[in-house]
Amino acid sequence: MSDKKKTKITVDIYGQQYTIVGAESSSHIRLVASMVDDKMREISAKNPSLDSSKLAVLTAVNAIHDYIKVKDQLSQYEQLEPRDEKE
Repeated sequence: MSDKKKTKITVDIYGQQYTIVGAESSSHIRLVASMVDDKMREISAKNPSLDSSKLAVLTAVNAIHDYIKVKDQLSQYEQLEPRDEKE
């Protein structure tokens, strides 16, 4: 178990209160919660008939999709970047 101090914060995501505990700062946790809330509201606006479970799953799918795209872009960038070779 890490010795790093844990942050405990209550956030609102899509009208529900969640208590989140993590090693990140409270401002980071609030930012993440806000981004999840924004994405849920965006998807809900386009699909108003979705129940909250399906909305949560679609939000997770969108988040992982974005993560994979960024990870692939970073990998491509790293392959183009010249390596420092020690002689």
